[in-house]
Amino acid sequence: MKQKKQIVAATMKDVAIRANVSTATVSRALMNPDKVSQATRNRVEQAAIDVGYLPHLMGRNVKRNESRTILVIVPDICDPFFSEIIRGIEVTAAKQGYLILIGDCAHQNQQEKTFIDLIITKQIDGMLLLGSRLPFDAGKEEQRNLPPMVMANEFAPELELPTVHIDNLTAAFNAVHYLQELGHQRIACIAGPEEMPLCHYRLQGYVQALRRSGMLVDPHYIARGDFSYEAGAAAMEQLLNLPEPPTAVFCHSDVMALGALSLAKRRGLKVPSDLSLVGFDDIALSQFCDPPLTTVAQPRFQIGSEAMLLLLDQINGQAVSSGSRLLDCELVIRGSTRPLQGK
Repeated sequence: MKQKKQIVAATMKDVAIRANVSTATVSRALMNPDKVSQATRNRVEQAAIDVGYLPHLMGRNVKRNESRTILVIVPDICDPFFSEIIRGIEVTAAKQGYLILIGDCAHQNQQEKTFIDLIITKQIDGMLLLGSRLPFDAGKEEQRNLPPMVMANEFAPELELPTVHIDNLTAAFNAVHYLQELGHQRIACIAGPEEMPLCHYRLQGYVQALRRSGMLVDPHYIARGDFSYEAGAAAMEQLLNLPEPPTAVFCHSDVMALGALSLAKRRGLKVPSDLSLVGFDDIALSQFCDPPLTTVAQPRFQIGSEAMLLLLDQINGQAVSSGSRLLDCELVIRGSTRPLQGK
């Protein structure tokens, strides 16, 4: 029996190669066609059809009607952190008669074509970004021709979008300072991906808390992960193998903290007697693990709801300024932390 050949989705790069132009020109021709010559536009459109990039390309000429549909771009749909944000978006959208489409950026290459198609054929009225990047290549000119957009959770000033998020630096500072108040001096950090702005701010909060107390920042005490359980466990393994392991660990997410907690237990450590652990996000599971996790609680439902309201204001023609709308967060003390005992 012959195996079916796997079909690989075309990308903007494929169109650029076919048309012998740059990806920036492809983006401009498809999303801001008045900025390129008719000949270039025709060549790009034909290349897109040839490689199967835009199956509904002609839809761009259809008169715009309200679709009452919002596209929500999620960095990773499998991450439980995003569930409450999406619920806040969905509940608020539904009250105004809007539907939500979810786009998962974890598989960006496969989805890029679909996102562009939705925009060009006017099947969405707006976009909510839950990460720090657009799910396709678009320069400043192309961005001006996109539907209204709002960013939630992250902060990327270069995109110049209205943004709803918390003060990640201060939240991290307070979490690490709390560990210092418990007497811990060997405090490690399990950080998220370096390219994510919120991870940069959380790491800066960790560093500032140490320096404010006159403590040295030891790079060996900083491990990185990709926000997964497995990454948290691997980072904890790395930290526990140090000549002087930490007595406390601050994690950039609850998911990584739970992975770290599981690894510590497998290594025979008791939490919090041998090791204090702090997470970030306050996902539902953080309350029900053993011990319950001390964590920074983000108002995730409110972040989603406020971002949706800002987007609706734009869609309805109201002037909405770019920049941050900061929401409050709090450190929730649970059973995974305690004062340092005799070390």
